[in-house]
Amino acid sequence: MSAATRHEFGAGPLSRVAALVYTLLVVELLLLACAAPGLVVLFALERHVSNLPLAAGCAVPLGPALSAALYALHHQRLDLTELAPARLFWRGYRANLVGALLVWVPMLGWLVVLAVNLANLSAAGLPRWWAVPLLLVAVGVAAVGANALVITSLFSFRWRDVLRLGGYFVLRTPVVAVGTAGLLVAATALAVVTSEAAPAALASVLALALVRGAEPMIAVVRAEFTAPTGEAR
Repeated sequence: MSAATRHEFGAGPLSRVAALVYTLLVVELLLLACAAPGLVVLFALERHVSNLPLAAGCAVPLGPALSAALYALHHQRLDLTELAPARLFWRGYRANLVGALLVWVPMLGWLVVLAVNLANLSAAGLPRWWAVPLLLVAVGVAAVGANALVITSLFSFRWRDVLRLGGYFVLRTPVVAVGTAGLLVAATALAVVTSEAAPAALASVLALALVRGAEPMIAVVRAEFTAPTGEAR
């Protein structure tokens, strides 16, 4: 089979759909495998505010796994003749392990503090309207963290520069922040209405939506914040 024939075979609409489904399935399995040690304990926890710190600890392995998924889904070409999602996932996991943890762990810590405060407003004697600013801060932290996770997954920057860019792009590309907030609300609502297993089962789909929604930010980072030789991974 010639190169032109292979290209034609792998580039049709049905081939692209098949490639996307295969890529999502492989990335989902690898993501769950990497996050499994924490997810198993997380699913067994009782839904109580006192378990929030433990739940956050269980979610720590999810950060590098999600970062690797973002890397693989961003770089994978939807061509049946050039599929290598597993190789891309493990390349992203190795490259982004430390960077992802440096973004993910502080974000989890801030969200736990905010969630505990929200759950204990009455006990602290605070009026209910305090929930509004706390929720806004939580959404802001999550948006900055999501931006930073995407950036550290695809580019090589220092940790503090990643966090600065994550905050900067909340204002520079508000459409990305709004899309990220929508994803977080949808995933949270799904977990509350069903169980934590539901968003976990759709983790690769959520990761794809996150990285596709972040394309405007990724394009600006590549154009304005990388060297001509490219600092993108």
